[in-house]
Amino acid sequence: MLQKRDHGGGLDAAAVRHGGTRSDWIDLSTGINPVPYPVPTVATDAWTALPDAAASARLVAAARHFWDVPASADILATPGASAVIAQIPRLAKPGAVRIQTPTYNEHAASFAHHGWQVCASGPADACVVVHPNNPDGRMWASADIDTTLAIIDESFCDVAEQDSLMTLAARPGTLVLKSFGKFWGLAGLRLGFVIGDPALIARLADMLGPWPVSGVALEVGATALEDAEWADATRTRLATDAERLDALMAHRGANIVGGTSLFRLYDVDDTQAWQDRLAQHHIWSRVFPYSTRWLRLGLPHPKDWARVEAAL
Repeated sequence: MLQKRDHGGGLDAAAVRHGGTRSDWIDLSTGINPVPYPVPTVATDAWTALPDAAASARLVAAARHFWDVPASADILATPGASAVIAQIPRLAKPGAVRIQTPTYNEHAASFAHHGWQVCASGPADACVVVHPNNPDGRMWASADIDTTLAIIDESFCDVAEQDSLMTLAARPGTLVLKSFGKFWGLAGLRLGFVIGDPALIARLADMLGPWPVSGVALEVGATALEDAEWADATRTRLATDAERLDALMAHRGANIVGGTSLFRLYDVDDTQAWQDRLAQHHIWSRVFPYSTRWLRLGLPHPKDWARVEAAL
């Protein structure tokens, strides 16, 4: 039986429990940019033909420039970050993998599924750091990356590009993950990237098979990555909105724990009470099975601020 892990989202279940239809709800349970990149008109053959080498090369070139990828590192476009997270443990013989918690739970689940021993500290054969961490926004340093196989998940780092550990992608045994769905707000496009050791990238490419990314994703992704002006303006807007949400929550008695400008983490007196109260207004939030005090909120769309403020 497929094991369902704890994640944000789940508006359908929230609507069943609290009423309303999906369109009635504001989803603040994820860290997805609520103002997505404006999808351009896509060439007809992106829909009708198999993805070609030129489209893939354009996307890889755009990614290399946008993230300032070291020349010695290779880049593989993937159908979302999760697809490659599920395959990475197969790159080495199972041993001990160090993953400090709390963090995004798919990494530990994938390593455990492939026979690895997951530990929180100490010597290990592999390590995973989520940079910045989800949910508390913790940043890591190069000194923390000290294993033969090292995974740096930068799914939320595009809001703080100056803190990226991309230079480490030149190290043997190192892989940096990038998620297109978070910062660009296009999670449904299912596009991600793994960047690093060419030998490991080649093996992952074999695991994913031919044409892992659709022609539509290749074209939209390249156009978005080439649009530096949009990225700069978006970082500014997200930072302003994150400060606005912090001020609103602090006024309601919540303490700020951390996060990024795509999601904020708060310490509250009773997370379930907060979630239920917001759900009465058809606003969905993120709570965690390991904490009765942590509440995570994504940012509202500009048109939804009044509803969120009224609910709080």
